[in-house]
Amino acid sequence: MSYDDLLRFILPDGLFDYFELVDFKPGDEKVHIHFDEQNILPEEYSTDKLESKGFYEEIKMYDFPIRGRSCILHIRRRRWYNHTQEKLVTRNWELVAQGTRISEEFASFLKAMDRLSRH
Repeated sequence: MSYDDLLRFILPDGLFDYFELVDFKPGDEKVHIHFDEQNILPEEYSTDKLESKGFYEEIKMYDFPIRGRSCILHIRRRRWYNHTQEKLVTRNWELVAQGTRISEEFASFLKAMDRLSRH
C-alpha cells in the first residue's frame, strides 16, 4: 500500500478526485490538512472558454479524529471566469455527487459551501 492509498483510505471518499493535497501540519492536539481544488474544468462548461481565476476563501471541514487529534480539512475551491457567458463559475457539486465516489457527507458539505459562496 502506498502513502497515497493510505490517505485515500483515511480521508473522505472522492476527495483526491477533485482536490490536491498542498500542506499537512500535524500538531499535539490538531492535524491541519490543506487541499486546493485541481484545475480540471467542470464538465458542465466543457463547450465554454474558461480561465482559472484562483480560489474562493478557504473553508474548514472537521473530520474524524486521527490518532486522538482533531482533524481539520482546509479546502480552497477553485473559480473560473467563463468568457463565453462573461461570469465567474464554479463546479456544480450537485452534478458531481450524482454517480461518483464522493461520500454523501462530503458531497453535502461541498454543496452547502457552493450555496454560501453564491450569496
